[in-house]
Amino acid sequence: MRMKAIRLVANKLYPLSCICQQIEDFVKEALLSVISSSLSDEMEHKNSKTNSLKISLMGKVPKENLVGDSGVKDIQSDTHQSSTMDSVSDSISEAQRCTSLYFALCTKNHSLFHHIFTLYESTSKAAKEAIQRHIPILVRTMGASPELLNIIADAPRRSLNRLVQVLQTLTDGTVPSPELIQTVRKLYDSKMTDIEILMPILPFLHEDEVLSMFPQLVNLPSEKFQSALLHILTGSSSHGDPPVSAAGILIAIHGIDPDRDGIPLKKVTDACNICFELRQLFTQQVLAKVLNQLVEQIPLPLLFMRTVLQSIGAFPGLVEFIIDILSRLVHKQIWKYPKLWVGFLKCAQLTKPQSFPVLLQLPPAQLENALNRIPALRGPLVAHARQPHVRSLFPRLYQLQIWSSPRSLQLGPLKKDGLAVCYATDDPNCSIE
Repeated sequence: MRMKAIRLVANKLYPLSCICQQIEDFVKEALLSVISSSLSDEMEHKNSKTNSLKISLMGKVPKENLVGDSGVKDIQSDTHQSSTMDSVSDSISEAQRCTSLYFALCTKNHSLFHHIFTLYESTSKAAKEAIQRHIPILVRTMGASPELLNIIADAPRRSLNRLVQVLQTLTDGTVPSPELIQTVRKLYDSKMTDIEILMPILPFLHEDEVLSMFPQLVNLPSEKFQSALLHILTGSSSHGDPPVSAAGILIAIHGIDPDRDGIPLKKVTDACNICFELRQLFTQQVLAKVLNQLVEQIPLPLLFMRTVLQSIGAFPGLVEFIIDILSRLVHKQIWKYPKLWVGFLKCAQLTKPQSFPVLLQLPPAQLENALNRIPALRGPLVAHARQPHVRSLFPRLYQLQIWSSPRSLQLGPLKKDGLAVCYATDDPNCSIE
């Protein structure tokens, strides 16, 4: 009966100009009564706590009542908890009852919805819960009307969460209108600079726009950043390709400069970790594409070798591809990047013996440095270099000795306990014995 009465008022009576204003005044009073009730409840709760504290301090409560029997205390606790839950449920129902007609009228007069944004923060938890339940139904009915766009454009700064809820509803399963996207972008650029306001429309922005926002997205709490990633990559799946590919996202993360962008390095590494956790999106093929592009960047990204090491751990099938990456890094003189050089050596150790041919490409000083840093590589690398098929690859070369104990590099013939590292020469008399 109540719902029938609400529909009667909203559909038949409210359109009548002679009674329209009285109905609006009535529903506004009902809405304000929820807020007034919320304030009264809060004051009563505070007063109750204050009075209890005063009684305890004044010693008016007998000690035995404060301690009591454990069984009685448990029963009282359970009863209080049950009573509290019933009270909360009743409060939500009452708040829904008081606001249902107001929301029904919002479908007829969209401008009324503005009051929800301005009054929401002043309501109780129960009233907030009731409003949150009403909003998706209302917004789906309203659609992105000009009135709603005006409300969004004029939303109070403190209404971020409700605004995000509205935008999520408007973009759920449909492509937002250019007007809606423009309104949200303008709001973000002017007064509501929290990146979360853009998250519902991220899948519908241009690639350059999304990429420019990655420092701010990476700076979000981890769970919100992961939500943003999923939204970018899957939010528009039914309406075409995402604005940025998974490979593009990981490359953009590596492009963040903590000093330049003011983002803590840990935030950037956490963002990389989240990508590796989403293996259904950041696949082996995606990682190969990312590494193939990052290795060509000048200078190399700070976290490049860290990502190489993570890739090996996540996708062992990438080892052969990683060996090629290491070889390319030798040609790029990776040892000139001290932090990356450490990662290079760790990667070489992790991928041995496949990495031995790459290590043999290093200049003498760098190879000696590598073996001094990771002594465990020396013996296996010596054994590898002694193999006939390895020696046959260098028929006319000088030989440089790296002894089992650290020693400076010297020209000379291959010794039994030494490692030959060969370099091309024009001397026809040079040969390997």
